[in-house]
Amino acid sequence: MTRNYHQNELIMTLRILKRDPLSIVGTFIAIFFVGTAAAVTIFGNSIVPYNPIVINPAISFLPPSLNHLMGTDNLGRDVFSRVVIAVPIDAEIAFAIVGASLLIGTLLGSLAGYFGGRVDDLLMRITDLFLAFPSIVLAVAVAVALGPGVDHVIEAMIVAWWPVYARLARAGALSLKDKPFVEAARVAGVSGFAIIRKHIVSNSISSLLVYATLDVGNAILYASVLSYLGLGAQPPQAEWGRMVYDAQDYLLHGWWMSVLPGVALFVVAIGFNLLGDALRDTLDPRYRR
Repeated sequence: MTRNYHQNELIMTLRILKRDPLSIVGTFIAIFFVGTAAAVTIFGNSIVPYNPIVINPAISFLPPSLNHLMGTDNLGRDVFSRVVIAVPIDAEIAFAIVGASLLIGTLLGSLAGYFGGRVDDLLMRITDLFLAFPSIVLAVAVAVALGPGVDHVIEAMIVAWWPVYARLARAGALSLKDKPFVEAARVAGVSGFAIIRKHIVSNSISSLLVYATLDVGNAILYASVLSYLGLGAQPPQAEWGRMVYDAQDYLLHGWWMSVLPGVALFVVAIGFNLLGDALRDTLDPRYRR
């Protein structure tokens, strides 16, 4: 019985996805991105045609060709190899930012929405304090204070990123706290924290996950902005935003050095946005009916 139910749900999901081919494209891009990150993490430089950090001035500024699919940079390093090797770093940055922000925001927002009163006032005023600053400005300020480095970019972005999730989680908690099943659990003597975990978070997490999926692309773009400003990955480490920054002085006679990593950024960001749209559609009860 359970097996048939899961099969029917899978068939229904596939039918919904078929309505929008772009959702399938986004799903493929996201899976390819995560798969590449896993492969590079496991196999390292062995999966790329050239060593991404070895300098060879004799072949610098070579345009894209069959030997070098994305050309070479000013130091003679293969751009394609560096773009591929950078995938795990960008994946780590994006998923760490979104995952930590989702966890922190869901916890604080659910507490504020369920308990209300002074707890709500205190947590939401703290949240509003962070929301008062544009997220990128706050992230840059924190990253400058912490110093350059991938870990510091992640920490700076989390500081600026979690308040939106707190607001979303609070809204979900407010809409659920007076539902009959929550009232029944409260009358039965279930503790507030248990109700939040079993009933509030479990019933609002789907919308938060959809937003988080959409947000992965944004996190990659914003983190790349910090790297472009010199606050992220440091040479010779390959990272897409850093590659664009390093190539900005050679745009006229080495356009591929900055344009192609930028295209990779754009494609991945669009892919996760399309995947988020697909998740939203598949989880929407109206579509499933």
